[in-house]
Amino acid sequence: MTKSSDWIEIEKKYYAQTVRRQPVVLVKGEGTRAWDADGKEYLDFVAGWAVNQLGHCHPAVTKAIAEQAGTLMQVSNQFYSVPQLQLAETLVENSALDLVFFGNSGAEANEGAMKLARRYGKLNRDGAYEIITALNSFHGRTMGTLAATGQPHYQENFTPIQPGFVHVNYNDVEAIMEATNERTAAVMIEPVQGEAGVIIPADDYLKRVRDWCDKQGILLILDEVQTGMGRLGSLFGYQEYGIEPDVMTLAKGLGFGTPIGAFMSKEHCMALVPGDHGSTFGGNMLTTAAAYAGTKFLIDNDIPAKTKEMEPYLLGRLNDLRSRFSFISDVRGKGLLAAMEFESDISPQVLTAANEAGILLNAPRPTTIRFMPPLTVTKEEIDQGMERLGDALATI
Repeated sequence: MTKSSDWIEIEKKYYAQTVRRQPVVLVKGEGTRAWDADGKEYLDFVAGWAVNQLGHCHPAVTKAIAEQAGTLMQVSNQFYSVPQLQLAETLVENSALDLVFFGNSGAEANEGAMKLARRYGKLNRDGAYEIITALNSFHGRTMGTLAATGQPHYQENFTPIQPGFVHVNYNDVEAIMEATNERTAAVMIEPVQGEAGVIIPADDYLKRVRDWCDKQGILLILDEVQTGMGRLGSLFGYQEYGIEPDVMTLAKGLGFGTPIGAFMSKEHCMALVPGDHGSTFGGNMLTTAAAYAGTKFLIDNDIPAKTKEMEPYLLGRLNDLRSRFSFISDVRGKGLLAAMEFESDISPQVLTAANEAGILLNAPRPTTIRFMPPLTVTKEEIDQGMERLGDALATI
């Protein structure tokens, strides 16, 4: 049997060193649990970066993949595809949006939404092209979404950055108002800033932004790549705030482990026409079959409601740890997206100790660790995970 250390050496030799990995080689998963190449078991509270909404290898998803793989996998968008249209119908009928286009990732979904906004500005706002986004936002790693992302440290190695984006403070409606001008085509924000460390806005923030966009005749784009598909306790994050976006992007949890992205829009602002946008693998039959099966299970079993019920339990257990360790400065979360903040830059040490204790976590910031367990996580698994995390924190 090839050991984890052997695979890590192979990675060093053959893989471009562009990512910071934890020294864990995962080879198997089931539900909330995963195993490494040495046979060690972990509770996975990363879930593929909020991707595996139903956990690893959920039967409904794996069955759909196997059946579709044995039938037809790729035909391109030159032809109609049944699983693509089944997924499209399900998303539209269960949301406030009217139309959908499928791509391969969150970055590609956001690129499509930004193209839509620019085309809308040309047609409806005398050529307006600027998009207002938030500082500390994260919208992707392509050149376009990198420019949209409000974090200079991601951009500095790739200047000059694509123009057309204005960054303002998150949770500050007045800043959006001040930044709006005749060049503004849209505002693009995350309902909750995930990569920034699970930053939750004021309850009326999105409603006030929605009102401002309506008054100005500009689009409101919600990046729901991380907050969509039940993560916050509703099928889509906007439903938690009592508003409707003009455009919404999805990815991560939409694929239940397969790579897919989507942007959705209201019919009135779908400015793209045939020839304006496309994707070879967008809406691929294999991924849309998996996404349709997972989405149908999510809706039919009301998993978002169960997520909402689990929120206070997870936050309660995290706060129990906060009461035990003085170096924990804050705990925050919504649905099953949560963060623990430390008084100093100890996240790397915490991740290492957590790996040893058998719980997989993510550190979006040097002072922050993030929790994104499957939406099917049980109270017993949360209890066990917090026990393991407590053991890890005790070593810091």
